[in-house]
Amino acid sequence: MDRIEKIARIMKTLRDELRKVFVGQDVAVEQLLIALLSGGHGLLTGVPGLGKTKLVKSLASLLGLSFRRIQFTPDLMPADIIGGDVLEQDPETGRRSFRFQEGPLFTQMLLADEINRTPPKTQAALLEAMGELQVTSGGVTRPLPRPFFVLATQNQLELEGTYPLPEAQLDRFLLNVVMDYLSPEEEARMVAATTAQAEPALAALLNEAELLDAQRLCREIVAPESVVEEAVRLCAATRPGTATCLPRFQEFVKWGAGSRAAQSLILAGKGRALLQGRGNVSHEDLRELLLPVLRHRVILNFRAAAEGITVTQLLQELPFEK
Repeated sequence: MDRIEKIARIMKTLRDELRKVFVGQDVAVEQLLIALLSGGHGLLTGVPGLGKTKLVKSLASLLGLSFRRIQFTPDLMPADIIGGDVLEQDPETGRRSFRFQEGPLFTQMLLADEINRTPPKTQAALLEAMGELQVTSGGVTRPLPRPFFVLATQNQLELEGTYPLPEAQLDRFLLNVVMDYLSPEEEARMVAATTAQAEPALAALLNEAELLDAQRLCREIVAPESVVEEAVRLCAATRPGTATCLPRFQEFVKWGAGSRAAQSLILAGKGRALLQGRGNVSHEDLRELLLPVLRHRVILNFRAAAEGITVTQLLQELPFEK
């Protein structure tokens, strides 16, 4: 419990520091920290101009990790992300050889900015990296730095020039963090802060070893059997064509949440418990995390689109036993 309380205090300080340069979006900040402690990846969704990129860059400054940003564009190729072999010539011997030039993916924190503005082929270049913490190029597999954390921002699909993320890509994200417009009061504070003098510099509060230790500690948080069973039941209720699927999901869902969703729900619950200084996952954690964990994993069918049914509406209908 001493280790848990220490991490919780550091996370509270981190949030306080973040508020010095980033106004509002407290729920989004909490969910990103949950993903960080859980060792998962985060997908930030919202219209342009809400500060998604600023939030990620500020978080990177407070974590003391190596950081790179990729601006996803329609002409971006997989090699632009992963890297590739380049031909070099020794100036003394004249001998030529190939050397692997690492791409921006070789970092500890990666900001994949506007990830859905690039075609699916390039989006898929992240699959192995996010799932297995390694990349394969030219038949050679290379490990990525630890910790490895992808934060991707995406614009809403209704906007021009966006591509839907493949289901396999979406499933690699632990949480889908939705950022909405600020309240008028928060927006006034944000405008005043960002149009005044230079913002305060953010100093790192965690080093690499401390963060890895916090992620290991997160895995040690206890998930009671009843909580695990409820997580599995909630996910199974979204799967059409199965005996456990609820009627509304059977009617409006094309693909339900898979087994990775249940794993993510428990893992995110452990992250939330650690963030709050608790040693066990509760049913309340599942209720709070159901939407960010499942809303990008449940794919609606054409009938849902025709009738104006949203994923959020369906997920809010899932019954909790306790």
